[in-house]
Amino acid sequence: MSAETSSAKTTSARDFILPDLGEGLTEAELISWMVNVGDEVHVDQMVVEVESAKSVVELPCPFAGRIEALHANAGDTVSAGQALLSVAEVGAESGANEGSDSDSGGANLIGYGTSEPKARSTKKRSFGPKTSDSTAAPVAEAAATPPASAAEPSVSPVSSPIVRKLAKDNGLSAKHLPGTGPGGIVTRADVLKALESGATASSATASVSDTAAQVSRAHASITTSASADSTSRDTRTPITGLRKVVSERLSKSRQEVPEATIWLDVDATELLNTKRALEARTGEKYSLLSLVSRFVVAGLKKHPIINSSIDTENNEIVTHADINLGLAAQTPRGLMVPVVHSADQMSLRQLRDSVSETVGKASTGKFSTQELTGGTFTLNNYGVFGVDGSAPIINLPEVAMLGLGRIKERPWVVDGELTVRKVMFLSFVFDHRACDGAEPSQFLTFIADCIENPISLLPEL
Repeated sequence: MSAETSSAKTTSARDFILPDLGEGLTEAELISWMVNVGDEVHVDQMVVEVESAKSVVELPCPFAGRIEALHANAGDTVSAGQALLSVAEVGAESGANEGSDSDSGGANLIGYGTSEPKARSTKKRSFGPKTSDSTAAPVAEAAATPPASAAEPSVSPVSSPIVRKLAKDNGLSAKHLPGTGPGGIVTRADVLKALESGATASSATASVSDTAAQVSRAHASITTSASADSTSRDTRTPITGLRKVVSERLSKSRQEVPEATIWLDVDATELLNTKRALEARTGEKYSLLSLVSRFVVAGLKKHPIINSSIDTENNEIVTHADINLGLAAQTPRGLMVPVVHSADQMSLRQLRDSVSETVGKASTGKFSTQELTGGTFTLNNYGVFGVDGSAPIINLPEVAMLGLGRIKERPWVVDGELTVRKVMFLSFVFDHRACDGAEPSQFLTFIADCIENPISLLPEL
């Protein structure tokens, strides 16, 4: 970019930075751009889709103008405070408004907005090409300070903590690398280039007089080459975003929770008959999951200790007044547990509709943060994958989870006679810190009784 172009950008373009995502989230993966370079955008127009550890969200642009540059690609990890795109003002009318936020309309992203003081916005931006005259001298002075000075370390012009970590893991100091990004920002490509150059330099200084060492290196090279050929078709997928959160949470559950699992084979023939009769009478559809969800809600009311969580910080068992039913779901983004809030306040029809809506969203995995938080008990229907049973991992900080296996025809004894019935497998895992075996067993047998004889639930309604 020429100096003239760079200067023009500095005076007319504004950077839309990734805002604070809340709940301690500092980074997100860029899923897709909804605009291209050269497009004109208006205030609050959705311009980018990002995935945090909690949800997938579309972000609105707080500025109006023409897209001058996109600073990240789909699949990149971006950090809060990092510039996502640059917007150039269009026409003199827009230029007259530069210096005020009156054109920001209703943009209320954290870090932006009509009531946001301009000085605060400038202070928050840790990255980007713009540098005010008042800071030019201190920056130049800092650049002149020898790198050995530990008293006043220079600020690293690196685009994200991910880039700094990549450099550090390979023995480099990112802040001493030449940057090719906007404003001299060091990017991932710069780090990789430095690593490649370092490898070339190392090979150039190898001694050619040591024949034995050359033969040894040649042999190692052949071995490495063969190994590389065998793994060249491997695919490496970074553990980021939701997958990272799921991995950490499940690992923590396995490490910390003294869990126990109990199970039952259950005759689901009458449940299927009841479902058909209910649909015939009402003319409406009822899923088996919604019916079992109703049994679960009744069971949690009967045994409230199962509807609890562990507060490890205060060493307390918290028994929840509301029943917020989590439904484990496999989505394109991975395993998620969207929550049906206040399930205990719903009629069967209301619960059916909420369960249906939640399951329907699983095909995209686009749940809001509110839909993914606040659960008090989880129901996991892994029977849809064609398996009979499993040992579920507790969804912290909850204390229990019920798993539903597939329904399959099996030989069963009824009134002393062997017959064929529709049988399903229930597995129940619980946290021994919250309760012992009695109440979990009573809860599971209650659910089994409801499935085998749905009319037995009527006294609980």
